[in-house]
Amino acid sequence: MATILITGATSGIGEALAKRCVNDGHKVIACGRNEEKLAELAKIENMTTCRFDVTDEAATKDALANVKCDIAVLNAGTCEYVDINNIEPDMFKRVFDANVFGVVNVVSALIPVLKSGNKIVFVDSLARLLPFPKSQAYGASKAALNYIAKSFEVDLAHKGIAVQTLSPGFVKTPLTDKNDFPMPMVISAEEAAEYMLKGIVSSRASVYFPRRFSFIVRLLNLLPERVQKKICISMRQKPKKKENARND
Repeated sequence: MATILITGATSGIGEALAKRCVNDGHKVIACGRNEEKLAELAKIENMTTCRFDVTDEAATKDALANVKCDIAVLNAGTCEYVDINNIEPDMFKRVFDANVFGVVNVVSALIPVLKSGNKIVFVDSLARLLPFPKSQAYGASKAALNYIAKSFEVDLAHKGIAVQTLSPGFVKTPLTDKNDFPMPMVISAEEAAEYMLKGIVSSRASVYFPRRFSFIVRLLNLLPERVQKKICISMRQKPKKKENARND
């Protein structure tokens, strides 16, 4: 069985995935910022923990300097939505710091210790495929992350290090509980973890889930831009109370 490092493992799908991996016989290195939650996870057999903030480059490198794993799942991230009447550049920066630069910090720390046969798994989102309302920061960060992953896939091929992307739809977590809009075909964190682990142990370069919702979103992505725009405009709602959170 594999040793699997998971960032953002103290809540949401990261926590569910960590527990699912252990239940399937894998060893897990659960990473996150929440010291209390990490202490709980450390009590689980075959699970060790590592505390750091992915947005802190120096702390990330120090924490991962001597870590060895077969698979690294880069799951930590955040989501905030744009108030079109009050656009905050700092909010874009927060989202990109966690979803993009945080991932780059982890990759930078792991590359020196990874070897042939290892795998890096980037968790992006189906949101990157369509111009959803209020998702300028989140969708763009996940689109950037997908491109980064695919480019790393090319540059790491000669080292024998595999790269994979996981693109989830709506998953019920503390992060999405703050959403003020309908979430079609939403699945539980445990269901998401099942999809993720099946994908991770497969040889597929790209994994989309849940199956039916991802098929619909990918199909819409193939439509002409004017049709995509019309569909997404129809989804737009009046903004409500602003919420933000971070999943790690």
